Amino acid sequence: MKPFHLCDISRPRAALAALLILFILTACTMNDLPRNMNLKAFNPHRADFPCVHEASKLPLITNESEILFQQGMAVTSNELWPNQRDYKKAAQLWEQAAAKGQWKAAMNLAGLYEHGLGMQRDTERAVLIVEGLMKQGVPAAFDKMGTYHQSGIGVKPDIDRAYGFWQLAADMGSPAAQTHLGYKLDAAYDDAQMGVWGNSKVGIKMLECAFAQGYGEAAYKLGQTLNLADKNYARALAVLHEGVKFGSKDAASYLFASFDEVDPLTANVIDRARAERYSTLAAALELNPDLRFPNLDKVLPLPPASLPFWDGKRETLIDAAKAVILKQPTPATPGANRTGRAHIPQGHVLTGNIAPPPDENAYDNHGRPWGLKARQHAHFTGYWLPQIDVIRGDWQLDWNAAQVPWNFKRGEPLPNLAEQIPPGCGAVSWHYKGLPVQQAASSHPYVAQGIARYVPAPEAPRSCSGTVLCPQTGIWSARLKKEHAHYAVFHESWRQAYVEQGQPFPVPTTLHEAGGLNVAARDIRWRWIGDANQADVSGHVHVTSTPIDS
Repeated sequence: MKPFHLCDISRPRAALAALLILFILTACTMNDLPRNMNLKAFNPHRADFPCVHEASKLPLITNESEILFQQGMAVTSNELWPNQRDYKKAAQLWEQAAAKGQWKAAMNLAGLYEHGLGMQRDTERAVLIVEGLMKQGVPAAFDKMGTYHQSGIGVKPDIDRAYGFWQLAADMGSPAAQTHLGYKLDAAYDDAQMGVWGNSKVGIKMLECAFAQGYGEAAYKLGQTLNLADKNYARALAVLHEGVKFGSKDAASYLFASFDEVDPLTANVIDRARAERYSTLAAALELNPDLRFPNLDKVLPLPPASLPFWDGKRETLIDAAKAVILKQPTPATPGANRTGRAHIPQGHVLTGNIAPPPDENAYDNHGRPWGLKARQHAHFTGYWLPQIDVIRGDWQLDWNAAQVPWNFKRGEPLPNLAEQIPPGCGAVSWHYKGLPVQQAASSHPYVAQGIARYVPAPEAPRSCSGTVLCPQTGIWSARLKKEHAHYAVFHESWRQAYVEQGQPFPVPTTLHEAGGLNVAARDIRWRWIGDANQADVSGHVHVTSTPIDS
């Protein structure tokens, strides 16, 4: 028998040795788990922080897994009442998506196990899922493991290891970890008991890095520092405004308060109209943190731009500021383009669920059930498919395959189609296929979640470089070439903007510090979407959304 080695344990003997091996095997296995990995001690006084973007570290996501993930998001949308959210269904969808490599689905699945939503609470299962993502190098998983160690969820509470995990996650590119640690380092002095340290140089770099990744909380905390500590009011206002676009409720509340009173941030000018709009958006984000407002400037541009008129309805403001998705023409359903009896109304399909119409008698005058196959007249109202029942060769097979259902009312005669069939090639029977049912309207997952809305595709597509002034007022979408170094992080967020004619397009390099998001105007190609606000007969511009034909 070969020696059995486990953690320096050699040849076991008898039952005691077997138990000892089992104990040490368990210890060795536990030590190998990512939750117990060796970590560098947290260093709040580090000299520098190189910005890394999470998007550059993430595994590729397939379209199939993304669809499953978004379906799970739709059935748990914050737009639904709590008792309408189907966490059990979401768990099934996210488990399928996670199996196909969708890391966000796996993180959400871990959250369901962590909180016992749609399933029995199982913190060990949550930790195991997060560990699986850690093995794939997902930065958010290391950040989550830090939270687990902070709170003792599925692991022994250990604040030192929590900070070690957060530090590693921040170095890997997690915007959540960068924001968490950046805010703690952005203090005037050290107070480990309070969890703050005086290393603003590195703290600000972390916040800048997270802000460049479209993280709303980072924009809020960075904006606070720029406003209160640096007195850089112009940039603070711009950063906080971007934070609202990124979905920060706190940034919206902060700007509400600033515009509602005399505040240097807003040039000591009280602007209650702007304050009201920020307050409305903050309330919406309180209810639905998944909302994003990339087209905020359509309803709430920064001064000195004038505000468009608003009808005061919450939905008008929120919908106009949301992301937009081009509504593509609905493809014809089977039978919609046919004529005569073969025509099936658009949006209706034959499902294969064959049953007589509920208002028609299923029995003849003698009490015998009507058959679903006929030759002389239609037994039921609906669609009937002609078929040659006796197959003697390929001709009959080909003829049958070419047939489509015809619509008949009950009692109408069924043609024998003898003119189509050569002598000796069989006779036609008609097979009942039922009544067509209306298909459920399908929506883009983001529209189903309530975080985006449809707009019609522009009649005349147009695009231009980011170096020119905007040629037409409305919503524009931005694209980078795939070879650009920041392509991944640039397209992680909604890259849409509402721009007035004659104004420059947004340029990331004018808003972000060096090392954050280095994207110049010449790198961006803007594509026209439309949905410009409309003026009334008096010339007053109103917040308007282009209607979609149903």
